[in-house]
This record gives sequence, C-alpha cells and structure tokens, in this order.
Amino acid sequence: MAQQEILRKAETWLSETYDESTRAAVRELIRQGGEALADAFYQDLDFGTGGLRGVMGPGTNRINRYTLGAATQGLAHYLKSQFPDQSLRVAIAYDSRHNSREYAQAVGEILSANGIEALIFEELRPTPELSFAIRHHQCQSGIMITASHNPPEYNGYKVYWQDGGQLVPPHDQGVIAEVRKVKHHAIQFGPQKAAITTLGKETDQAYLENIKQLSFQDAGKKELKTVFTSIHGTSITLIPQAFENAGFKHFLSVKEQAQPDGDFPTVKSPNPEEAAALEMALELARKEEADLVIGTDPDADRVGIAVRNLAGELELLNGNQAAAVLLYYLLEQNQQKGLLTGQEFIAKTVVTSDLLSSMAQAYEVPCLECLTGFKWIADLIRQEEGQRRFIGGGEESYGYLIGDFVRDKDAVASAVMLAEAAAYAQSQGESFFEMLLEVYQRFGFYLEELISMTRKGRKGADEITQMMADFRERSPETLGGEKVTEVLDFKAGQRFLRKDGTAQPLNFPTSNVVQFLTEQGSRITARPSGTEPKIKFYISVNTRLEDKAAYEDTRQSLKERMARIRGDLGI
Repeated sequence: MAQQEILRKAETWLSETYDESTRAAVRELIRQGGEALADAFYQDLDFGTGGLRGVMGPGTNRINRYTLGAATQGLAHYLKSQFPDQSLRVAIAYDSRHNSREYAQAVGEILSANGIEALIFEELRPTPELSFAIRHHQCQSGIMITASHNPPEYNGYKVYWQDGGQLVPPHDQGVIAEVRKVKHHAIQFGPQKAAITTLGKETDQAYLENIKQLSFQDAGKKELKTVFTSIHGTSITLIPQAFENAGFKHFLSVKEQAQPDGDFPTVKSPNPEEAAALEMALELARKEEADLVIGTDPDADRVGIAVRNLAGELELLNGNQAAAVLLYYLLEQNQQKGLLTGQEFIAKTVVTSDLLSSMAQAYEVPCLECLTGFKWIADLIRQEEGQRRFIGGGEESYGYLIGDFVRDKDAVASAVMLAEAAAYAQSQGESFFEMLLEVYQRFGFYLEELISMTRKGRKGADEITQMMADFRERSPETLGGEKVTEVLDFKAGQRFLRKDGTAQPLNFPTSNVVQFLTEQGSRITARPSGTEPKIKFYISVNTRLEDKAAYEDTRQSLKERMARIRGDLGI
C-alpha cells in the first residue's frame, strides 16, 4: 500500500467515531509518519491459525477496541445468520495481559447490544476453560482475549464455535467476511446489562471434575515432587487445585511468578518453549530436589516440562518428546484396562513428530493428521464424534489434549496427566525420562528441531513471501546429503513424487506449507506463522535406538544429520 493511501486511511480515524485518546494517538502517528504509521495502517488484521492477534495501539493493523469491536460486530451478524430465531449466547474469557479485562468487557457489551447474551468470567481464566464453558453452557460461540505467549505489547482475540473449537471453514471465512463489512461507526457499543452474565466457581468446578475423571491410577502420586510456574499467567487460578484434586501431595509454586502480570517482569518471554522462561522453576526444583518441573504460558494452553535425565540432572523436554510420553501413557493405560475396542483414535499435526504415528500403529489405533493449529485437531474430534473416541493428541508447540470435553490444547489437564505419567513411571522403578527412552526403543528414535526466523513489518512479510515462493519454484534435490523423494505443497494441494515425476492430491485444506521428505526418512517443513511475524522450519530425523546405553551416541549422530540439513537450508 502506498504511503499516501496509508495516510488517507489513518486520517479516517480522526473522525468523531473514535474516542479522543485514539484520535490523539493517531495524530501522533501521522506526525511521525514513516514505518510507525505504515505498520499501524498498511493492512487490516486477519484471522490466522490462532485468530486475531497483534500489537496493541490505534490503527487497522493493531489490537484496540475498534478492531476488536468490528470483529465482534461481524461475529454477531454471522451468528444471527447461522442461528436464526434462536436465543444466542457467547462465553468470554481473558488472560493476564494489559487491557485484557477491558477488551473482554467491551466485547461483552457489544454482544449484549446486539441482543446476544454474553457470559463473561468474573476473573482471568485459562483458554481451555473457555473452550469447556462453550459446550457446558450451550453457547453458540466463545471469545478468548489473549495473545498466548507473545511479548507484553501484544494482545489478541480467539473465536470459538459451538463445538468448543476455534473457527475452521466455512465459519472462519464467514465471520471475516462479515467483519470486513463493518464500518466502525456501526459498532453497537451501548451495552444491555440484562444480557451480561458472570461465570465463576460453578464452571471452574465442572471443568476440574472433568479433569479429575481423566485419571487412570494413583500410584506414585504421594511421592512425586513437582515444581510449577504459571509465568504470571492464568493457570495459577486452576492448576494448584487440579493437582490437589488428583491426589498429588508435593506441589510447589514459584512464588515470584505466581502473581498474574501483563508485563511478565521475571522473564524475557513468557513462553515455556524457551528454556529461560523456566529458569526460576528449575532453580527451585534443584533446591527442593523435585522430580518434575511444569510451566505454562499466559493463557494456559501450552505446557513445558523438565524431568530428571539418566544422570539425575533436570533436562527440558521439547513438545514432541512430552507428547510422545503422554500419548504412550494414555495408549498403554487404555490397553491395560481393556478400553481399546478398535473405535479410538489419536491426532497430531503435519509438523508434529511421526513418532506418534509409529506408536499408534503398534497399538492398532489410527493416528489422524491435520494442518498446524489445534483448531484442526478440534475439527477432527467434531468429525469423528459418535463414531470413534478421541484418546488424546498433541502438537510440537507444547500443546496437548486428553479427552474431548475441551476442544483446544489444555495445559491444565495436560499438566496433571504428565505428572500422573511421571508418578506411574516412578512407581514402576523408572523415571519419566526412561519412559521416553523406552518409547524410542520400541517405536524409533526421532529427533526434531524448530528454527524460527523473525521478519517484522511490511518488509519482513514480503521477505517471507519470497522465501516460500523460492521453495516452490526451486525445491532442493538433496538436503544434508539425503535425496529428497517427495515434495508436499499444501497450498497447491499436491504431493510430488520425484521418482516418476507424478503428483497426487493431498487430502487437507489448502495452507501455505511446503514439506520435503527424504530417502532416509527425514522430514523438513517450511511454514509462515499465522500469528507472529516469523517463518518456521521444522526438521525431523530418525533412526533406531538399540538400547538405553546407546542413547547419547545415537542422539549425536542424529544431531549431525540435522546440522547438515540446516546447512543446506542456510538456517
């Protein structure tokens, strides 16, 4: 968009449609000009894998009461078109970020002004409880105000459908089409207080009771020592109670990080995928000689863990490793208790470890694959409902789900069940880490790495677009010395076979993802993030693990293979 067009767009925000503080902020942006103005107005925020997300501030490319207001007004129109002549209800929750409570209240007021009952949680609550509340309270939709693990200047808006899952086609495009029709002067900000209901302890207890019912056994729970950190987020509201309900006796919270705080003052990033975010928890665990460390992101849908390795040192596990042990525990317990009837399934995304597929095959349980983003796993659950029972699923980005009462990744339930797996392992004379090695021996040793390259602003978006175009037009013949045998282009919807030059259709919705498969079984995936200014590379290599004693040497060999692939990609 040309700078002059951006300026004209910004000047429309100086009308009386907007409050004085917004108009003043826009005047300042116009005075500054340049990239600050361009980044705020060069595009309209759109729905990605996680909904609407961006930096807070004035502008069409920012999170503010008007962009959220337009989204809510558009959602209201769409809900009325999809549920004509029905009484409509929408559940709303929010996390610990700056302005989250105010945004949630504004969103609720807009819904109420449109004749839709808004059920707003009395205080901050985790994302998975919002997903649960939609079905529990028979809502047609739900809204979560959160930017997950993004930096403090971000906030966001995730929309859910009546099944408790995030929007998928056709509803995602249906909502955004309505949003694009909304002019800011048409947003109905005037609340109807009779149409606003407060949600509180009753919903909490119903959700926690469902988590309690997930448990298979109590072995080792009284002995397991767990250190937990909410990293200033919402999970502090429910995880301590969930652990107590499950029968764990040694549970310590990191006090310095227990207070919800949108500045996330003790960490550089509130992301449990990053080692630094769990450092305070690791320090406390070393001091207390704990067995397990658990940390969650601000809206409590992702969970990171650390366990004792073979040397007795605390070691952080990645999302693929935690998912592998969690799903192994679930499958094994289902088998031991005679619950596998041939009508079950697990699920993973196309960038999550194929170790899960290998494991499921051994238990004769289908492993269904979907695009990146937990909304697609929720969509699989919806499609299979009444036919096959969902045991559990996971994605490499530290998101896991057990059972179907929630339809999004759930750090609260996952934390409890990861701890139960660790307690069970110890009751059997081994550790969580040894259970992981057992998985590697039985089903294959998979080593994965995620490399993210940040490219901010308009220029960065152009760079990412060009990189993806290059992968499609000039896809590599080899990577790390391994011959590329297949190229999967999820945007074109085709699998290209190098051996005979043929193409096969991919049974997935279109997505801007390119994947390379090699002769040695390695898998390399390139995908622009749907919620952050990044392009992500997922590298997976695998081999056999003969025995636990060979773990370190085998891992080093896999790391060398991975380094060669990275070298060829230039990352």
